[in-house]
Amino acid sequence: QMQLVESGGGLVQSGGSLTLSCIASGFTSDAFVIGWFRQAPGKEREGVSCVSNYDDNTFHTDSVKGRFTISRDNAKNTVYLKMNNLKPEDTAVYYCNADSQPVTGVGVLIDYWGQGTQVTVSS
Repeated sequence: QMQLVESGGGLVQSGGSLTLSCIASGFTSDAFVIGWFRQAPGKEREGVSCVSNYDDNTFHTDSVKGRFTISRDNAKNTVYLKMNNLKPEDTAVYYCNADSQPVTGVGVLIDYWGQGTQVTVSS
């Protein structure tokens, strides 16, 4: 059973930083894409960042480019989302997600989701 478990959310002031972690378990192959999407109240799900194990490419949605960095530690089966210069519009529940299909851009990966972690940015 493949599982994704997030941690690291919280309340931070505008301009602050947070790092989210996602521990992946149960994967039987190294061929997958893993990343983050978010959903704010009343809004559509939005792919934020992802990294591909196929080619090591990373992708970010335009609104977080230059502020968010995705990285992974394969030895720990963990993916990180380092979020700097956070803004109130980044407030959302952030979900770790993964897919076995390669991607050419960021989006909501559909195969596996975690339970989500709340990020709240105060102005």
